[in-house]
Amino acid sequence: MPKHAPEARRHWHAMTPEEALGQLDTTREGLGEEEARVRLERHGPNRLQQAKGRPAWRRLLDQFNNILMLILLVAAAASLGLGHTLDAIAILGVVLIIALIGFIQEGKAEQALDSIRDMLSPRAQVVRGGKRREIPAEELVPGDIVLVESGDRVPADLRLLEARRLRDEEAALTGESTPVDKAVAAVDEATDLAERVCMAYAGTLVVQGNARGLVVETGDHTEIGRISEMLRGVETLRTPLLRQLDRAGRVLALFIMGAAVLTAAFGVLVHGESASNMFMAAVGLAVAAIPEGMPAIVTIGLALGVQAMARQHAIIRRLPAVETLGSISTIFSDKTGTLTRNEMTARAICLPEGEVRIDGTGFEPEGAFHRVRDGEPLDAPLDLDDHHALRHFLKVGVLCNNAELARDEGRWRIHGDPTEGALVVAAAKAGLKAGELRGDHDRHDAIPFESERKYMATLHRMDGEPYLLVKGAPDRLLQMCHRVRTESGEADLDRSDWEARIQALSERGLRVLALAEKRADGITDLTDAHAEDGLVLLGLVGLQDPPRDEAIEAVKDCLAAGIRPVMVTGDHAVTARAIAEQLGFAHTDRALSGHEIEAMSDAELEDIILDVDVYARASPEHKLRLVTAMQAKGGVCAMTGDGVNDGPALKRADVGVAMGIQGTEAAKEAAEMVLADDNFATIVRAIREGRKVYDNIRKTITFLLPTNGAQGLAIMLAVLAGSLLPVTPLQALWVNMVVAVTLGLALAFEAGERDLMHRAPRDPAAPLLDLFLLWRVVFVSVLLLLGVFGVFSWIFNGQNASIELARSGAVNMLVTGCAAYLINSRYLTRHSLSFEGLFGSRPVWIAIALAMALQFAWTYLPFMQLVFGSAALGLGHWLAILAVSVAIFLVVELEKWVLRRLHGGHGGSEGASEARQEHAEVR
Repeated sequence: MPKHAPEARRHWHAMTPEEALGQLDTTREGLGEEEARVRLERHGPNRLQQAKGRPAWRRLLDQFNNILMLILLVAAAASLGLGHTLDAIAILGVVLIIALIGFIQEGKAEQALDSIRDMLSPRAQVVRGGKRREIPAEELVPGDIVLVESGDRVPADLRLLEARRLRDEEAALTGESTPVDKAVAAVDEATDLAERVCMAYAGTLVVQGNARGLVVETGDHTEIGRISEMLRGVETLRTPLLRQLDRAGRVLALFIMGAAVLTAAFGVLVHGESASNMFMAAVGLAVAAIPEGMPAIVTIGLALGVQAMARQHAIIRRLPAVETLGSISTIFSDKTGTLTRNEMTARAICLPEGEVRIDGTGFEPEGAFHRVRDGEPLDAPLDLDDHHALRHFLKVGVLCNNAELARDEGRWRIHGDPTEGALVVAAAKAGLKAGELRGDHDRHDAIPFESERKYMATLHRMDGEPYLLVKGAPDRLLQMCHRVRTESGEADLDRSDWEARIQALSERGLRVLALAEKRADGITDLTDAHAEDGLVLLGLVGLQDPPRDEAIEAVKDCLAAGIRPVMVTGDHAVTARAIAEQLGFAHTDRALSGHEIEAMSDAELEDIILDVDVYARASPEHKLRLVTAMQAKGGVCAMTGDGVNDGPALKRADVGVAMGIQGTEAAKEAAEMVLADDNFATIVRAIREGRKVYDNIRKTITFLLPTNGAQGLAIMLAVLAGSLLPVTPLQALWVNMVVAVTLGLALAFEAGERDLMHRAPRDPAAPLLDLFLLWRVVFVSVLLLLGVFGVFSWIFNGQNASIELARSGAVNMLVTGCAAYLINSRYLTRHSLSFEGLFGSRPVWIAIALAMALQFAWTYLPFMQLVFGSAALGLGHWLAILAVSVAIFLVVELEKWVLRRLHGGHGGSEGASEARQEHAEVR
């Protein structure tokens, strides 16, 4: 695709319309058709470049990019070459099952760039050669003149040339849901993206008015295009568990291969065995010792976590995110709609007689009015029949207003501007219905709100007299007012007093509007001159998008769990800090602005990242830098967001969390998790589930590894001693599969420990198996080894039975011993010698029953005996196996008791938890 050469980005918002037209060598009449065609060749189509996804074959091959899998493939090929076809087929079957699980899970292709591209308008109204026509949006070029109106999606980045009451909804780009009033006048070069009122950006939505704009950027060079490029260039991090499994796999593979080679060499050189036999012994050792079922078990454990989270409205799009949630130390969250309700609410009204606080949150018209004394609201609600000034204020707020309150499908909604809607809801709380008021007081004329004038004015007849009602920015209305209305009549306006009131409301994070009026005798057609002089101030109203009640509790839970919530918003710093204080954030004494972030180097940003919890006026680049800086300090980050602008940071974060209701498709596709209810508290529940999943995976791995260890040691010792193998490679593979798919899966269903959300976040650098768990693996491996050799020797040597019968005893001893150890493994250090410990988990006993059923089939079915070389055991053999299994269970319980005594009542895992707490405090 043709592209124009890279060049420094021009500050179109700082140019006048004529300067912008001159820069692009065009006029208000638009380009000619021939010039447009030339520019299309030079700049390329107005569409976003699409990244190529991985083909299915590549995704399947990537599943084998694992050293443990490669060793098994080599073992299968070697077995086939030596004529051991059955062994080779069995090994290949296991490898393919594991690979298919990964292939299917990764089959959900990335759709982020497609969804961003789809946000571009498919058609555009353009002026070319002085004539208006409709063309595909892809054919737009810099220099085109485009017409947009209410309901249109902006097709390219536009420098506005004309704007008539234009309001643009830029939530997908800036994260702020309130529509932005647009104007034509240039702004300062350093103006933030959210405040460039003379620009309309590609992918945003026109909600009111119409405009004529100059196309200044197209395709990948638009603001959305830049985000798309960032999204393509962001590195996706591997999760802590995957990194630990990779590291453990490499170490384990080296150890197993070394042991297999040395064992085979020892058999050839010392005992004079044939190279072929010893090679198969080495293959058997590798097959026995490699925990090939572990990746599948981890995947299933994560999948169970996905199902549990879905029931709690957290939709997981990528399995490893379940585990990563358990190690989250920082949550970067947008403010609007995520931490707040996205429902503008009137909180306070300032009248000449004092302040009035309003109860209730959101659009539901329920709440009382309370007079404020010494900064605190009085308990007794006001009777509005006795407070005419307040009632009149609310009445004016409804009449000078275009919004409507309606109940749709059991939920209260605002149709129109949410700021105006807050005034309608406040009046409804006082029993004033907008429909009735507007019916009784017809509007005769109006001056719509525009950003240049900063007010709206309407003309009504009230109590038989004509009145001009005005609503707007408080600083603007103070200039237009000379008097103030009190309960007893009009009085002189004390500007300094009202400016102090405005400042006080603003410092509380409230958005302030002023209301005013005047008699309008003889006025039939409103002009700006009528409204801008001689007004009587009625009062001020403070509005706020309130915090979610559940978000306040969620923040409290986060802090108790050692997790830092951080607000990153496009809103003003004062408002952001006020909301953060209400939510209970830890560091609210300072808010860092987007300009300050831009002025910092990466090192400087890393130095302050742990001390600031509020970032205001932030752009997409800032969010990405913040996540990167926190990760550089060792943090594991979640990033919540709902707009296109959040995509790069969502992808870079360890867990990207998108909003399901208000989120764009681009945000959902870039994220690992989507909140179906847009509820911040759902994140906390998901983190708890993530911690539980990791605990259970850790228990499962601690349970599985002794099985492989015992088999590997048994084969190694047999070769070193020059004796018969107690377990064949094929039998070892059977044991691994039976234990993995039955017993190993049971621990994934364990309930979470009681202290899950009172621990510090897990250190992602900590090993998956600490010294305590490594000791447990070695200790139990030796116990199982003694049991296997004991039963094998007793049957083969003591009873002079066949090798098939002795190996059947050894295999059943191994599986039954593992079943006993499974009950031990429910608690790593707590004792299991109680009714709850022994019988408290239904999945454990179901798994034991399934495992034993498979073992009976393996032992007694003729075709299983033929395939695996097994033989039927007698009752005496089973009683001996059961006795040894009970002994193993009791010895492990004794080891737990000793460890608890050595640690003063706590086991090794608690010590590890304390170490993680210290790590979190350092972070």
